[in-house]
Amino acid sequence: MMQYSSKWAHVFEAFVELKLASGYRYTSEQQQLKRFDRFLATQCISLEDITRDVVDAWTAKRSHERPRTHRTRLSLSMQFLKYARSRGVNTYIPDSRLSAIRRTDFLPYIFTHEQVRDLLKAADQLPADSRSPERHVVMPVLFRILCCCGLRVSEAVKLKYGDVNLVDGTLRINDTKFRKDRLVPLSKTIHGQLVDYCSSMKLQATDEPLFPTAAGKCYDTGTIYQTFRRLLRAIGIHHGGRGCGPRLHDLRHTFAVHCLERWYRNGDDLNACLPLLVVYMGHQTLLGTQRYLQLTPRIFPEVNQKLEALFHDCTSTEVAS
Repeated sequence: MMQYSSKWAHVFEAFVELKLASGYRYTSEQQQLKRFDRFLATQCISLEDITRDVVDAWTAKRSHERPRTHRTRLSLSMQFLKYARSRGVNTYIPDSRLSAIRRTDFLPYIFTHEQVRDLLKAADQLPADSRSPERHVVMPVLFRILCCCGLRVSEAVKLKYGDVNLVDGTLRINDTKFRKDRLVPLSKTIHGQLVDYCSSMKLQATDEPLFPTAAGKCYDTGTIYQTFRRLLRAIGIHHGGRGCGPRLHDLRHTFAVHCLERWYRNGDDLNACLPLLVVYMGHQTLLGTQRYLQLTPRIFPEVNQKLEALFHDCTSTEVAS
């Protein structure tokens, strides 16, 4: 555990221990709390309390900080300050409304079936690169996993060869966003392509990356995003810039919407199918998956009545991703 230096170091340590014991990873949060602790150590040398001026100075938005990043930092600071007060520290706590999530009008980009096919064809046509000799082999399969299995990009790049069951045709996704492991069954087509891919890549060790870089490491998500932008240009889809999409994560939204569309067209019972999608995508509840389907009535107006019947009384604070 990290060392803290302010006079409230023991409170920081107890707070982090509580979060870790509750099952949180708390990696980036510890880094942020460490910075908060250093700030308090320099600002509160002669103070016995954590005053409003000190808290306001720490929680003020920085010039380079994005609104979402600022709200996250503010929320974490408020959690700690509330805990500190419960431990007897006299501290000012900002109004909780300051860290409330502000909804935007941003809508995920839902790719058509034709666009998904074009995207994968473009991935198949990526040229060989001397700096990354196997990239043109890796990317077509990786993007098929993203498009056809609905994985988060962070889950896909972390896959190891040992996570693939080439006999049963399943992927084991470990320690994901909600700290849930899950098995992801593959379609016959993706299963066959993955068998051929693993053979051509001569993967053997269970702990080696399924999608390795030239250095034998896992790809970082930024590299996959840059490849995604390149594929969009190749198929004539305009990118609106940062925060405007299409985003790489929209492939996951597209997967969910296409599942619902297929079930509806097949006449399947949505009440029975949707819980399966919840598990498949690694969400905690049906409410998290519902956020992925919020665009469906706009795309398929005829299913609006069924969705309303299922979700008319649903509200959720779960952040689905």
